Amino acid sequence: MPHSEPDRPLTKRQKVDAVVKAPSAAKRGSTIFAPFRTIGLVSPTGVPFASIPLGKTTFQITTSVGRALQTYDLKRGLNLVFVTRPQTPADITATYAWKEKVFAAWGDPRSGEPQGLWAFQRGKKAAELQLPADLDQPIKQILIFGSWIVACASTRVEVWKSATLEHYTTIFTAAVKKGDNEITGGVCNMPTFLNKIFVGRRDGWVEIWNISTGKLIYTILPPTPDCGAVTCLQPSPALSLLAIAYSEGPLVIQNVLTDKPVVRLNAGTEDAPVTCISFRSDGQGAGQDGRKDGVMATATSVGGDVTFWDLNKGGRIMGVLRSAHNPPSHNKDVRGGISKVEFLPGQPVIVTSGLDNSLKSWIFDESPFSPVPRILHMRSGHAAPVRCLQFLPSDFDGAEGGNKWLLSGGRDRSLWGWSLRRDGQSAELSQGAIRKKARKIGLLADGSLSHGPTTTLDDLKAPEITCIASSLNRDGGMGAMPGKQMIWDKGNDKTKLSSAQLSGMTGWESVVTAHKDDPWARTWFWGRKRAGRWAFKTGDGESVSTVAISPCGTFALVGSSGGSVDMFNLQSGRHRQRFPSRLTPAQLRQLKMQQLKALDEVNKLQSRSKTTFAPGTGRHTKAVTGIVVDPLNRTAISCSLDGKIKFWDFVTGNLVDEIDWAPMTKITACRYHPGNNLIAFACDDHSIRVVDVETKQTIREFWGCRGDINDFCFSNDGRWIVAASQDSIIRVWDLPTSHLIDAFRLEKPCTALAFSATGEYLAGAVEGDLGVQLWTNRTLFTHVPTRQISDKEIGQVAAPTTSGEGGQGLIEAAFEADVEEQAEDDGGGLAAPVVDQLSADMMTLSLVPKSRWQTLLHIDLIKARNKPKEAPKAPEKAPFFLPSVGAANSLVPAAETREDEAGGSRLTQFDRTTRNQQALTSKLLVCGASGDYTDFLEHLKSLPPSAADLELRSLSIGDGDDASNELLHFIHALTSRLVARRDYELTQAWMTVFLRLHFDLVMANESLLEALGEWKEFQGRERERLDDLVGYCGGVVGFLRSPRT
Repeated sequence: MPHSEPDRPLTKRQKVDAVVKAPSAAKRGSTIFAPFRTIGLVSPTGVPFASIPLGKTTFQITTSVGRALQTYDLKRGLNLVFVTRPQTPADITATYAWKEKVFAAWGDPRSGEPQGLWAFQRGKKAAELQLPADLDQPIKQILIFGSWIVACASTRVEVWKSATLEHYTTIFTAAVKKGDNEITGGVCNMPTFLNKIFVGRRDGWVEIWNISTGKLIYTILPPTPDCGAVTCLQPSPALSLLAIAYSEGPLVIQNVLTDKPVVRLNAGTEDAPVTCISFRSDGQGAGQDGRKDGVMATATSVGGDVTFWDLNKGGRIMGVLRSAHNPPSHNKDVRGGISKVEFLPGQPVIVTSGLDNSLKSWIFDESPFSPVPRILHMRSGHAAPVRCLQFLPSDFDGAEGGNKWLLSGGRDRSLWGWSLRRDGQSAELSQGAIRKKARKIGLLADGSLSHGPTTTLDDLKAPEITCIASSLNRDGGMGAMPGKQMIWDKGNDKTKLSSAQLSGMTGWESVVTAHKDDPWARTWFWGRKRAGRWAFKTGDGESVSTVAISPCGTFALVGSSGGSVDMFNLQSGRHRQRFPSRLTPAQLRQLKMQQLKALDEVNKLQSRSKTTFAPGTGRHTKAVTGIVVDPLNRTAISCSLDGKIKFWDFVTGNLVDEIDWAPMTKITACRYHPGNNLIAFACDDHSIRVVDVETKQTIREFWGCRGDINDFCFSNDGRWIVAASQDSIIRVWDLPTSHLIDAFRLEKPCTALAFSATGEYLAGAVEGDLGVQLWTNRTLFTHVPTRQISDKEIGQVAAPTTSGEGGQGLIEAAFEADVEEQAEDDGGGLAAPVVDQLSADMMTLSLVPKSRWQTLLHIDLIKARNKPKEAPKAPEKAPFFLPSVGAANSLVPAAETREDEAGGSRLTQFDRTTRNQQALTSKLLVCGASGDYTDFLEHLKSLPPSAADLELRSLSIGDGDDASNELLHFIHALTSRLVARRDYELTQAWMTVFLRLHFDLVMANESLLEALGEWKEFQGRERERLDDLVGYCGGVVGFLRSPRT
C-alpha cells in the first residue's frame, strides 16, 4: 500500500560524494562462515578397523572416516585420542596398525583419483611409500609381517621392505578364464610360514606365494567346484590350520601342511556369505562350562548378527549375538552390516565395527556362563542421513550454553545429543530396554535363526524423527523423575496425580519430537538422556507433521497432516486445548443465533469493515507445517499447506486473526525469533516471507533460491536469515537492508540448518552424509563486509572435515590474513560514506564509548575505591630453582633493562605529562583565537578518563584578560558544540566535571558567569526541543504499533 503524500516539503537527504566501483564478478567462498569440523562420524565406511596392543594394559582401535583416521583407546572406554592430519587427497581404502604406526592406502585410479600409501604416527603423517608407476588398481588390504609390507589390489600384490620402505616386487595372479584371478578373499600369513602369504581368488583357489622369491609354491583347491569365490581368509591359533570362507556359504578349516579339511561348516548362505572370521585366543569360551578352547566368530557384511561357533567335535553354533549392528535396510536409507569382528589377543573381548557408523566392544564375563557376550563399550553415530537439527536452548538461569549441545534426528530412528565441547559426552537418547524387549518377543533367542540376517532391533524403536522442539525451563536434569517410569504411555488414563506432583518438584520432559507417518508425538527427558512418559496423539488421528513447546516449557503443541492443532500439558500428560476450541452446546446455540443475525444487510455492511471469527471456526484444511508460541503465552501461530497463517488465542483457543496467501503459494515451514518478534515463512514458490507478529504485515520477501527450500533459520540476533535450498547453495539475507550478503555452494544439497544461540556456530546436515558439519561465524571477532552480492559471485567451498583440517576456529577464522580477499571486498560495490552528522537539525551523539565519559563523571570515587590500603610487601623468598613472579627475565640483557628503567624515571614521566598539558592549552588558545574549537574538542575526546580529568583540573584563569582565560575558552568551546548539535552527552559530562572543579572561580568572575549564562540558554532551548521530538516520535510509534489501529 503506497504512503500518502505529505502536506509539507520533504527534507532533502544530504548529498555525499561516493565513488562507485564496479563489483567484481569473480567467484568467492563465504565471507561470514568458515568451515570448522564434522562431528558424528565413527566408522561410516566399509574399511575394516585396525587394532594393536599398547603395552600390556590397553589396545588402540583405528577406524576410517573417509579421508582421515580416528584412533580410540579401549581402556578409556573407546575414548578418541588421535585424528590423523593431513587428510588424504582421496578416500581411504585399507588400513593396518603395526608397531607405533598406522598405514593407510587411499585413492582409486579407476575413478581418476590419485593414489598413495601413507604411514601415520600419533595422528601425524610420518612416512609415504612409493607406489609402482603401473599400479592402476585400488589397494583393498594391507598386511605387515616380519620384514615385509604387503598391499593387495584386485589382481596384483605389491611388496615393500618394512625397514627401508622400498618397493621390493610385484606378484601377479594368473587366470585360466577372465576374472578368475581377481583377489576376492584378501591375503594373510600364518605363523611358522616364513615369507609366505596366502591369496584367496574368485575361482575358489587359495594360492601360497613366497614373496622373497616371487614364486607360486602351492594352490589349495576348493572342496567342491560349486563353493564359489573365496570371501575371507583367517589363520587359527592352532598351527597350520587356515579358515577359508566361500561365497556360496561353506566355511572350511584347512590343514595347510596336509591339504585336507579338518572342519566344514555351513556358516553362511548364498545371499549372506561369511566375510569376516576371528578366533578366540585366551583358551576359554567353548564347552558346556566355557572352559575349553576353540571358539570362532563369523559375521557377514549384509547382516548385523555375529555367530559364535564351538569347533570341538565337528563344530556347532554356541550362540548368536543378534543385531550387534544394524543390517542394511531394504530401501538402503539406513546403512548396516558388519565390516569386521576381531577377538583381542589373550582377552575375553571381541571388537566389532559396522557400516552403521558404530564401533563396539563386547566381553564374556557373565555368570553363569553365557556363550553370548554383553556390551562393554560403544561409540557410534547416526546410521542414516540426518533429517533435522536444533541447538539446545539455554534454560532460565543460563546453565546450559546455547552452543554446547546440538540435537539431531536421523533416518535411523535415533535422537542424538552432540557435545561441541567434549566429544566423549555425546550420546544417543535412550528409547528404553530395546534388547530386553527383543528377548521377550524371541528376537534374541537361540532358535531364532529362522528370522534370517535381516533381524534388527531398530524395528522396536520409534519411527523416523521429522521435527524437534525443546525448552529447558522445566528440565530437571539428572534428577528429573527419579526411578523407573513408563515410556511413551499411549493410554487415555492420565489421572495419576502422584506422577504430576513428583515432576512438579523435580522437573519434567523438555524435548518433543514428531515422527514420520505416525500419529503420536513423543516426549524426552534431556537431563536423563532417555525417553519420556508421554506420547501425544493428534486430534484427528492423522500423522504428526510438526511440534512446538511453549517458552515456559509446560505445554506441547502438536500439528497433524490433517490440519488439527492440539495442546498438551507436559507435566501431567493431559490434553488442554484444541485450536480451534471445541464448542459446548450453549456456545453452539449462540453461534447459530449469530449466523441468523448476520443475514441482515446492516450486519453485512458492518462485518465488511472488520473481520471477526466465530468461536470453534478456522481449522486448517491441509497439513500444518509450523507452530509458534509467543514468549508471553498469549498467542499461538500456525501455518499450513492451505496457504493460511492463523493467530490463535492461547487460552481460549479461538481464532484471532488470519493471513491468507492462498492460492498464490503454500507455506512449507516457519521460524520465529522472539527478540524482534518476527516470523519467517518458507513457501513452495521458493521464497521466504517475513511477517511482523504485532502488525500482521509482510515486511520482507527474499527471492533467489533455485530449488525447494530444505531448511532455514534466524541468526542469534535476528539480523540474518540463513536458508539452504535444493540447488546446494546456502544463502544469507540481511533483514534491515533486505540484501543477499553471503552465499556459498556445497557439493551436495544441505537438508538441515541450525544457528547456535551465541552466534558461534552454524550447523548443517548434507544430503547422504552421516555427520553434522559445523561452520564458525567470523563476524564475532572482526568486521566482515556485508555488501550485496550477485549470483555470479557464488563459489563452491569445501565442506568441514572430521579432522578439522582446512577448517578454522573462531579466532583463526576471524583474523586470517587474506589481503587479496579483503581488498576485493573493500573494492566492490558502493563505498560507504563517512558522515559525522546527517543533518544540522538532528541532535547527534558522540562515538565515544559510554564507559569512558561515565568513568570521567565518577573518577574521584573510582580513585578512592582503588587506593591501596597498605604498602606492597616484598614476596617471600622462593627456592633457588623457581623464579619469582614479576622478576626480570634472565634472557634480557642487563643494558636493555637499565635503559628501560632510565626511560621510565619520574622526571621523564613528569616532563612528558607537562608537554601534553602544554599541547592541550596551546590548542585551546589557538582555537579560541580562530573561533573554531573542533581540533581542541577532538583531542579532548581522544584522551582516557584519567588524562581528561587531569587536563580539566589544569585549566587556569590566565593573566586576567579574556584572550588568556582558559576557563572562558572552554565554556565557549562547549557552547559551540551545543549550537552545532553534536556530542550532546559528552558535552553534558564535560560541563558537569568542569563546574565541579572550578565552581568557585566561575562565581567570582563576571565574564565567566556571562559565558555560562549563554551556555545555559542554549542548553535549555535544546533540551525543550529534544523533549518535544522524543515525545512526538514516541507517540507516532505507539500509534502505529497499537492493535486498535
